[in-house]
Amino acid sequence: MSHPWKNAKVLRIRTHLITENDDVVDVIRRYAGDIAEPGDLVGISESVVAIMQGRAIPPDRINPGFLARFLARFAHPDASVSAPRSMQMAIAEAGVARILMAAIAGFFGKVLGIRGLFFKVAGHKVAEIDDSGGTMPPYDRHIILGPKDPDNVARKVYRKTGFWTLILDVNDKGCVDILGSSFPLKPEQERFVKEILKSNPFGNDDQKTPLVVIKMNSPD
Repeated sequence: MSHPWKNAKVLRIRTHLITENDDVVDVIRRYAGDIAEPGDLVGISESVVAIMQGRAIPPDRINPGFLARFLARFAHPDASVSAPRSMQMAIAEAGVARILMAAIAGFFGKVLGIRGLFFKVAGHKVAEIDDSGGTMPPYDRHIILGPKDPDNVARKVYRKTGFWTLILDVNDKGCVDILGSSFPLKPEQERFVKEILKSNPFGNDDQKTPLVVIKMNSPD
């Protein structure tokens, strides 16, 4: 895959409601097994991978402390960490010291007009936290942490199924983050994936389409 195929096509794959009782290899084998072919790419939403890993945290298990409540007040309203529960999980994931440094960086970023410094300092674990409301019941009130060891998960899927798998964080603003891949992506491959998925074909709500197959040799 040295360059983007001009005929590449994204197929949205509908699944059942994925829970912590599911296994990522089984899900991909079941739903992509008759669709993906050699050379295709299988993409799966990072949030459902996290759910299968037991990283969906019910709200009654999170008790925001003073620091979380205080820092959440200064976060951008669109950021997941603007909710005290999410900020508490950010502290749990990154540690107090790193979150304090991130908060200081975020403050100076606001003064200087530089966005995103909080998450650059806090790290990917914090940036991947999803606040409630982004998934289908019973997970619509949960805090979804980022998937653990996404590269290892993607490599395991390839070993078990033969499908080159990507674990992806995609939003409706056109942002595409590749969190895990069965194989390292070359820069041109990464640009291609981000371009073809920027319209966000995933649907983790009632669409139930947390899985896509990128057909690399789709006919016109």
